[in-house]
Amino acid sequence: MTTHAAHSAGRALQAARLTDDLIITGEAVALEVRPAAFLLRVVSGLIDAAAYAAVLLALAVGVLGSLGDLNEARVTAVSIATLAGVVVVAPTVVETLSRGRSLGKAATGIRIVRDDGGPIRLRHAFTRSLTGFGELWLTAGSVAVMTALLNGRGKRLGDLLAGTYAVRTRGADRKAPPLLMPPELEDWARGADIRAMPDGVALAARRFLDRTGTLDPASREQLGRQLAARVEPLVAPPPPWGTHPERFLAAVLVARRDREYAVGLRARDTLATTTAELRRLPFQLG
Repeated sequence: MTTHAAHSAGRALQAARLTDDLIITGEAVALEVRPAAFLLRVVSGLIDAAAYAAVLLALAVGVLGSLGDLNEARVTAVSIATLAGVVVVAPTVVETLSRGRSLGKAATGIRIVRDDGGPIRLRHAFTRSLTGFGELWLTAGSVAVMTALLNGRGKRLGDLLAGTYAVRTRGADRKAPPLLMPPELEDWARGADIRAMPDGVALAARRFLDRTGTLDPASREQLGRQLAARVEPLVAPPPPWGTHPERFLAAVLVARRDREYAVGLRARDTLATTTAELRRLPFQLG
C-alpha cells in the first residue's frame, strides 16, 4: 500500500470516527474505552503506593524480627530482597493475574492495556514494575508525573517502555456483537497464513465492521476497500477473487480470534497438566 493510500485511509478512519481506543475481549467483543484521566491515575497510584508501603513495612518488621540478631550486611540484604519483592515482584504478579488491574486501579475504575487495546502480559507488567521502582519510588513519582503530562494518553515512563497505557471503560452496554465467519470463506481462512497486524489496524477493522450500518454507502465502500488493502498483504494466500472487502475483513478477524483462543486453551491445559504432575511429585520420591 502506498504512502498516499495509507494517509487516505487514515483520513477516512478519522472521518468515520473509528477510534483505536478499544479493548477486544476473548470473545472478540469490542469495548470502547478512553485514556484514563490524569487525576484518576494519580489517585490510583497513591492507593497502590499506600498498600505496597504497608505490606513492605509489615514484611520488613516481621522478617527482621523473626531472624533475630543480624549483622549489618545481612540486614541490608534482607531489606533489599524485601523491597524488591514488594515493589517489583508483587505489582508484576498482581497486574499479570488481574490483566492490568491493581487495588488502586480497581478502586478508580481503570485498567492497564497494551497500545493495541489487548490485555497486558507478564513482560508488560514486569517492565512497568521495574521502571516504576525508579520513576515512582526513588523520585517520589515526579518523573512519572512529568512524563504523563507530556503524553497524550497520560503514559508514564514505564508505559512508554512496555507499550501500555491506562484506560477507563465506558460500560458493558457498549459491547458490540461478536463477529461470525462468512461461510464461503471458512475453508480459505482455515488454511490461510495470517501474520501479526500493526497496532490499530485490527481494531480499526473491528470498529468499521461494527458501524457499517451507520456509515454513508459511498464512505462505507471506500473505507472497506482501504482497510482490506491494508490487511491483504498480511494474509497468504489472498482471498478468493471477487471477495467483498467486508467479508474478507470479518474472516481475517474471526480466524485470528479463534487461533488465539485455541492457543490460550492449549496453554491452560499444559499448565494444568504440569501443575498436577508437580503436586504428585513429592509423593513419588524415595
